[in-house]
Amino acid sequence: MILALDTSSAGGSVSVIRADGTQPLAIERAGDATRPHGKRLPHDLMEILREAGATIDDVDRLAVAVGPGSFTGIRVGIATMQGLALARNLLVTPVSTFESLAWHSAPGADAVATWVDAHRGEVFATLYAPDGRTVLAPATSLSPGATLDAWRDTIAPFGRVRFLGDGAVRYRSIIEAQLGARAGLDPADHLVAPMLAMAIASIAAGEPDRAVRPHAVVPLYVRRPDVELTRDRREAASKG
Repeated sequence: MILALDTSSAGGSVSVIRADGTQPLAIERAGDATRPHGKRLPHDLMEILREAGATIDDVDRLAVAVGPGSFTGIRVGIATMQGLALARNLLVTPVSTFESLAWHSAPGADAVATWVDAHRGEVFATLYAPDGRTVLAPATSLSPGATLDAWRDTIAPFGRVRFLGDGAVRYRSIIEAQLGARAGLDPADHLVAPMLAMAIASIAAGEPDRAVRPHAVVPLYVRRPDVELTRDRREAASKG
């Protein structure tokens, strides 16, 4: 049984799956975006285990989103799973937000673009091959337009690019303006960022060798945390 947590966005999600084939189990629930993760954890995890008719003692492995995304959310999520892992002597599988988004892409001929809203007018972005695993363009933190400009030559061989993530939801108009019919986006009334905890759990189940001791789980920020950027600006202003 694998218990997974995503806190990369305001709501995030939790999931529990059983992957041994004896009694298939797969449950995923979205978090309450109106309440901070620190107020909801570990309660949300215990609730989904109760729904599955299980307890933390039944869990064999943990999995967690390591980012990029909300800096505070990621830290809270990793710390929560590290605490549970230490208490239960469990391993943890770290999974990037990019990987879990790409997991939702249907097999086909389209390149897969995973965009996470980085705020400050930027997106955290990675471009994958149609298999959703092979990285064509590594992680960046740029404006939507600059991201697409940087990818121009890489996406040229592909007829379309499938976009996933809350960054794609927020900056849909820019994607469509620059790529036109080549932009693979869900219809406007269905364009929502998918929950990620089930993908995280499924990736962990499929790649057991990725599990590590809790101290080895580290966040993937891509860009320096906002608190550090703000501190640098204040220090520069005081010196000026």
